[in-house]
Amino acid sequence: MANKRSKRHLAPKAAKNNKTSVVHAKEKSSGSRVRWQEKKFQKPAAKVPVYVDQAPLQVLSPKHKKRQAGKPTFFGYRRQNGRVGIRNHVIILPLDDLSNAACEAVENNIKGTMALPHPYGRLQFGEDLDLHFRTLIGTGANPNVSAVVVIGIEPGWTQKVVDGIARTGKPVAGFAIERNGDHKVIEAASRQAKEFLHWSSELQREECPVDELWVSVKCGESDTTSGLASNPTVGNFIDKMDSWGSTTCFGETSEITGAEMVCATRGKTPAIGKKFLKTWQAYMDEVIEPFKTSDLSESQPTKGNIEGGLTTIEEKAFGNLEKIGEKAKYIDVLEPAEKPKKGPGLYFMDTSSAAAECVTLQAAAGFVVHLFPTGQGNIIGNPIEPVIKLSANPRTVRTMPEHLDLDVSGILRREMNFNQAGNALIDICIRTCNGRLTAAEALGHREFVLTKLYRSA
Repeated sequence: MANKRSKRHLAPKAAKNNKTSVVHAKEKSSGSRVRWQEKKFQKPAAKVPVYVDQAPLQVLSPKHKKRQAGKPTFFGYRRQNGRVGIRNHVIILPLDDLSNAACEAVENNIKGTMALPHPYGRLQFGEDLDLHFRTLIGTGANPNVSAVVVIGIEPGWTQKVVDGIARTGKPVAGFAIERNGDHKVIEAASRQAKEFLHWSSELQREECPVDELWVSVKCGESDTTSGLASNPTVGNFIDKMDSWGSTTCFGETSEITGAEMVCATRGKTPAIGKKFLKTWQAYMDEVIEPFKTSDLSESQPTKGNIEGGLTTIEEKAFGNLEKIGEKAKYIDVLEPAEKPKKGPGLYFMDTSSAAAECVTLQAAAGFVVHLFPTGQGNIIGNPIEPVIKLSANPRTVRTMPEHLDLDVSGILRREMNFNQAGNALIDICIRTCNGRLTAAEALGHREFVLTKLYRSA
């Protein structure tokens, strides 16, 4: 039978080119071969979302009730290091801003690859440079990425990113523009990207338990409906996923201001709570206090938050914490883009509250799918980590349906409870993991924004 046959698949090697001084990953003797079992794909949902007055009403898939009886499963891509991804991207990753044009040229040449341009990477130093490398290496190492081409102006730093990604065992190659120029590098990198793409396109999904799923969360353009309905829906999701052994993450350090003492009590141990408070206080002392004017109005809370009924940062903070549920306890506090090291569970990550920065950092830490409740209507996406957006604001559901994946406004009309809304979110998350494109993916939102700690030299 088809699902019992097995094949061996040779991962492509970085092709050598004597005419250009390209940088290549060090090949591992045991990492070049990938073995997988062919498995049947899960059938798509028999029903599609129903639109009422242009508002999407999410209809649960036929297997929804069956999944609630036990742990859900999903179909993902098993990577060489054992992690599971839900997308299969071949990315063209620039080391620095000077390499953006070459990366975009490769993307243009080889359809199906994806360049990730950004404005940084030159003359950074210290902790800021460490974060830059951690974010780029983490992005390439994310399980949603099957193979990587790295292009940089200088060979040394390019090699550092290549070596970091290569530790996952996935195919990666680097190319240096210095002493070669754009034309030679674009040609060589395009040929390599094409080989990676052919190889990647034959990889198959396999059924995986939900405890291998890594989920990050953040809210945006919050209003009163966020704290009342959409954020608690995410919290219900987190509590259930935590009980199933999944790995989850929340962040937004400045946005917890006013509720920081309550957040500290949600640490698994008093020591973890103290670690959070130390991280929060450092953000206040190093980022907020030195640079604020009279207050943070129209930044924290934003003008949209204020128009949506959140008049203080304290109101916003307590609504924010609804996303981590009632039972889950975070087991560690992570630096920006730091990979979790304590096993399954809920983590807090020290991040900006800006949507694109936060999701980029969480993706760099290895999270593969993101939940984003919004009140007034944030339209964030990410090139690596699919962003699932939900809202309980009836006006947002009515006026911005193309940006939403799940409507939970029925909570406010008492047409659904939190448990039902949480189950609906689990359902749409599993379907997204199985291949369903999110609204942000369908609309082409690829906000990739690096966090910079201070000015370059």
